[in-house]
Amino acid sequence: MTGLAGFAVRQWQFTLVVFAMLAAVGVNAFLTIPRAEDPTFPTPIFTVVAVLPGADPLDMEKLVADPLEDALDSLDNVDKIVSTSSDGLTLVTVFFGWDSDPDRKYDEVVREVNAVRPTLPEGIARVDIKRNETSYTNIVQMALVSQTASGRELQKRADDLKDLLDRVPGVRETEVWGEDMPQVRISLDLGRMAALHLPATAVSDALKAEGLNLPLGSVHVSGRRFTVKATGDFSNLDEIGNTVVRAVEGRTIRVRDIATVAWAAEEQRHITAFDGKRAVFITANMKAGENIIPVRNQIRATAASFSASLPADITLERGFDQSENVEHRLSSLFRDFAIALGLVMLTLLPLGIRASLVVMLSIPLSLAVGLTLLQLFGYSLNQLSIAGFVLALGLLVDDSIVVTENIARHLRRGTTRVQAAISATSEITVAVVGCTAVLGFAFLPLLFLPEGAGKFIRSLPMAVLLTVAASLLVSLTIIPFLASRILARDAHEEGNAVLRFVMRGIHGLYRPVLHLALMRPVATTALAMAICAASLLLVPRIGFSLFPPAETPQFLIEVNLPDGASVDQTAAAVRFAEVEARATPHVIWTMTNAGHGNPRIYYNVNSRQDDPRHGAVFVSLDRWHPDQSPQDLDALRARLAAYPGAQMLVRVFENGPPVEAPVEIRILGPEIAMLKELADKATLIMEGTPGTRDVVNPVRLARTDLDLGVDVAKAAALGIPAGAVDRTVRLAFAGEQVADFTEANGDKFPILIRLPFGERHELDLLNQIYVPTTGGATPLASVTQPHFASGPARIDRYQRERMVALTAYTQTGYNTDKVTRAVLKNLQAMALPPGYSISIGGEAEARGKSFGGLGNAILIAVFGILAVLILEFRSFKASTVVAGVIPLGVVGGLLGLWLGGYTLSFTAIIGFIALIGIEIKNSILLVDFTTQLRRTGMPLREAIEQAGEIRFLPVLLTSATAVGGLLPLALERSGLYSPLALVIIGGLVTSTFLSRLVTPAMYLLLAPSDKAIAEQA
Repeated sequence: MTGLAGFAVRQWQFTLVVFAMLAAVGVNAFLTIPRAEDPTFPTPIFTVVAVLPGADPLDMEKLVADPLEDALDSLDNVDKIVSTSSDGLTLVTVFFGWDSDPDRKYDEVVREVNAVRPTLPEGIARVDIKRNETSYTNIVQMALVSQTASGRELQKRADDLKDLLDRVPGVRETEVWGEDMPQVRISLDLGRMAALHLPATAVSDALKAEGLNLPLGSVHVSGRRFTVKATGDFSNLDEIGNTVVRAVEGRTIRVRDIATVAWAAEEQRHITAFDGKRAVFITANMKAGENIIPVRNQIRATAASFSASLPADITLERGFDQSENVEHRLSSLFRDFAIALGLVMLTLLPLGIRASLVVMLSIPLSLAVGLTLLQLFGYSLNQLSIAGFVLALGLLVDDSIVVTENIARHLRRGTTRVQAAISATSEITVAVVGCTAVLGFAFLPLLFLPEGAGKFIRSLPMAVLLTVAASLLVSLTIIPFLASRILARDAHEEGNAVLRFVMRGIHGLYRPVLHLALMRPVATTALAMAICAASLLLVPRIGFSLFPPAETPQFLIEVNLPDGASVDQTAAAVRFAEVEARATPHVIWTMTNAGHGNPRIYYNVNSRQDDPRHGAVFVSLDRWHPDQSPQDLDALRARLAAYPGAQMLVRVFENGPPVEAPVEIRILGPEIAMLKELADKATLIMEGTPGTRDVVNPVRLARTDLDLGVDVAKAAALGIPAGAVDRTVRLAFAGEQVADFTEANGDKFPILIRLPFGERHELDLLNQIYVPTTGGATPLASVTQPHFASGPARIDRYQRERMVALTAYTQTGYNTDKVTRAVLKNLQAMALPPGYSISIGGEAEARGKSFGGLGNAILIAVFGILAVLILEFRSFKASTVVAGVIPLGVVGGLLGLWLGGYTLSFTAIIGFIALIGIEIKNSILLVDFTTQLRRTGMPLREAIEQAGEIRFLPVLLTSATAVGGLLPLALERSGLYSPLALVIIGGLVTSTFLSRLVTPAMYLLLAPSDKAIAEQA
């Protein structure tokens, strides 16, 4: 290292060229690095969506969920499997370990689902496999709005825009939501069919056979080869109407004789609107590794060009644009960075203008190298990586301050500039390298934190590590060179006026207090440790949490109606919620969904699948107002509670891994009836616990079904094939796709057969339905005895066991951890039958998994730091003295959180880990210099006092720059990084002042002998 500084000073031309190159590369990296709102990372979570129209939850569980779970559970590294079965829909979500390769696991899931697909019921409409990748989050959600255009025209315009956006570089996938999908509808005339004793399946079978499009081979004529074609897809409505169904009493019965064939739209299952006006949504997400700003610019240009071609009655509204959130976050953090830079500059005034200039030049060089390496490792510029750079701002100048201050001190003693630069850097090199190594060990374990929380936070420690490592290189090369050229040779021997003022304060105040502390070292150390122990009493008052709200200027209103509600009823409730949302201050637009969740627009919130009882209102504010917005949303919740028969949840987006709700209680057991009974009791307990709101019990209301009461024996005697009754009724009421309709341009549309949509399906319609037999057809009523029966509205399963998951949110001002513990305590009074159990989910489960890895991280950090100290000091006693500073920072860290009103969150814990490294850096400077003075023969107590005074200034300056760099983050009032900043600021304040007394006192008590010091030289 000594040679490195000498080489950099003497070969200054080479040094300048190298660092000019690094600066240029850093500027290029800043211009080209991908920008995003939040970090993107691979997610090994997949959801299988299976749709079986007409099936109840019990059938979906038995026929669909069971075989899918069996297949997926056979895969390796499965963490858990969760499924939900409801009317005609099953969702099976498989969670793999976070150390899995998501691409490989996706291929395995596809393989297993394809293998089990043939065993699923014949009526399965679709089986989709969805990836829960964070990069699949939509970056735009636009709306085509029109009150007068036909549904088919809106759908066609939306498809045209989708095709244009698909061609934009950087766009991965676009989707259209809420459009009217055209179809050819065959509406059966049950009265006519009953008169002819025709089952509905006869029409379906005839159309399937006629519309079958299979290759029939080829023939050769006169040496030429011709492909043989038969009927194939239908190309006009007359072909469909003329299809022969059956000959009855010598008369040919065609489709047109017993049904109406016409164009129509599919039954609308997803009703969408923008600001209360009929609309179709278009979303687009971005490929991984792309820069959102240029992609956004091209999307806007494409949308503007498309908008100009629209007719007067159709408008294109921009709606949600994630890049606006990105620009707001980045501009806020860049502003904080500029403020921090100014504060750092102020703290350097004691060094003098020239020395401050030398130190300040290390900042852009270190950041340039750090940013280049960050891009090289595949990270983006997001809110966490920028917070890491702001955090590093207060740390990366530490090495440069120590080196520059030491060079300036040598110059004041009359050494030449070149010699001072080389000798002063050599004198401090070991301490500087040790300090940086300690700081590296403090942050390095954070790169390996488990679960999604670890991946989410990873770009922050990576930005710090790369930048601080770059600062070490800068401080030992370019700083000595700059100091040898810029620092004054004839400076005042006691420094500038600011430095003289600071040093007078150190000599006048610190020296006598230090002398007193050294007179009673045991009492000094014991008192400091007692203060540290007392500060731990703040932990229960502070409380724990995982991640805070994201404070984005958007939120969701989720609307849930009881079982049996139609899409139209859900749409009415959604309209009410939309009107109330519009009355909230600072709202600029709303997007409503009925029968479906809003498309995915936040990385950890998935869209709810087709569900006629569910709706969502996506609301955007002009910006998030930390003091006002939470109160506005509480007022909105109170207004929404007035709507009868619906539960409406106002949901703000939160950072961190996906959780269903902050508080989640799982009740597991075999019997649905008992689970419902236990869930009802637990719901009352949760609602009665202070701090809970919006308690959701998915099985609170039982559903009522019409059981056909099929007489299986009689059906067999009449020759009705197995499954024919179910198929016939499903065909009549739910419909069945029988063929495709192909237009001249190649567009295909489904042909659906069922009862007319315009008619209500009254109970007496069952008397008009015929089912096929071996000899013809028989009335459905001849083999059924319909009756009403109650059943579950949905069936949830956790790890292949039936479960009811009760969820709740916490009221404003309440801590989630405390509320969860209160709920669990109250639930202990509820007796559970054998075979039933309660487990915790939500934030508590996620926090347990995420914080579980922190234990290893802390152990690695502590032992890694101790190893560095042993290598540097070659003494357990000296290493113990250095490490003794750690508890002193805990006092200020906890006080900072308590005074700021924050909890011990994931980022706050990271702040404590980082604080360990920063504290020890300062302690190393004192102990290392004390050891150096003792090697010159100076007595122990005199060496301690002199080292304490001389090293007080660099320690004070490095701590002040760290505080100055972090102060804007603390004042930002961000729930994500303000706790981290407050922990480090508070810890540095208490550690800087307490350690100036405690560390010398501990060194006096545990000092290595003079002989040991001499042997280490």
